[in-house]
This record gives sequence, C-alpha cells and structure tokens, in this order.
Amino acid sequence: MNYVTGDVRDQLAYVGREVVRAGLVVGSGGNLSARGPDGDSCWVTATGTWLDRLDRSSFVPVRIADGHCPPWHAAPSSELALHLAIYRTRPDVHAVVHLHPQSVLLLDALGVDLRLVTTDHIFYLRRVVRVPFRLPGTTELADLAASAAADGTNCLILSRHGCSVLGESVEVAHKRAVNLEEAARLTYHALLAGRLDALPDPPPEFLDRLAGGATTV
Repeated sequence: MNYVTGDVRDQLAYVGREVVRAGLVVGSGGNLSARGPDGDSCWVTATGTWLDRLDRSSFVPVRIADGHCPPWHAAPSSELALHLAIYRTRPDVHAVVHLHPQSVLLLDALGVDLRLVTTDHIFYLRRVVRVPFRLPGTTELADLAASAAADGTNCLILSRHGCSVLGESVEVAHKRAVNLEEAARLTYHALLAGRLDALPDPPPEFLDRLAGGATTV
C-alpha cells in the first residue's frame, strides 16, 4: 500500500495537491468529497478552498440524507448538491473528485468525443458520459449528473463546466481523474495531427478480460 492511509481528509488533501501539480486544475477550480466511516455523512471541501492548500480544517462534515452541516463550520462547496446527489444514488461510491480539467473541457467545447486510447484508460474509465450544460451549483445539474451515474458510470463530463469522477475509494477516484485528463490530451493530439479517425477501438480481447472480472490492468 503506497497511497496515503488513514483519515480520508488527508487522502483528499493529497489529491488536491497532486491534481494541481499535474495541471489538471488551476487553483480552486474544483471540489472534493469522501464518505465518512459511518457511510451516512461525507467530508466536502469548504467553499473557496485552494486545492493545493488543503488540510483537515478545509473540509466540512455534511449529512448525506438532508445536507445538514454543523453551523460552526465554514460553508461547504457551492457544488454540494452534486456530491450529495451522487452519494444518494450510488451507495457504492465513497469519493467524488470534481475538477475543471482543461483538455477535457476543450474537447467538450469543440464537440469532440473523448477516446480511450490505452488499456489504462479503458480499465479505469470504462465509459465516459457527457451531461448537458446546466448552471453550476444547481439541483438540476446535480440530478442530471446523478441520473447519468445511476447505471454504474464513474466518469462524467459536465458540459462547459468540468468533470465528476467517482470511486469506491479516494485512490480509485484519483486514478480515474488522472486517466480521464490523459485520455483527453491524447485525443486532442490526435485531433491536431488530423488522425482522430485513425484511433482504433479498444482491443476486443482486453474488453473480454474486463468482462471476465479482471481487477488489474
């Protein structure tokens, strides 16, 4: 085990630092959450936090059922409804990474579908679903995203806004976020080279392996 262990707030703080360092997001362009040990509440980044400067005090405890949080804490992210809707719809999800990655958003703005180029992309992302634009922070956006994730989809592109990547752990959600942006970058490179249509479909033998329940790439 070489990932951050222990408190999920420490794991989320690590994600924040790493996604900024990797160029997946600029400053405060996103928000993070994870279920608490009881499963009925979650920790969500406070509004206005910079993702590369998070510590345990940067997170707000929120009850998933009704969105209640203690009044003495800072206000949770303006995208709280998005996180809560996903947790209510998907009991298997234990972490939500919401970012504004540049390559993902550029492809969306251009109307270009993201391609899964490598076996890592295929393994971690499986499928990527685009959610139509709705105003950020609204229950309408939250409901659309949760509906798109209800069938087990873990990678959502929120049109002209960002992405929400889900995982059974913080580590898995982090890996999916990294692979989503890498897939977008490779797709864009193929587009620039005029070779987008030349990108092959996923190898059928690898898809068969995944269908058989493979747990590693």
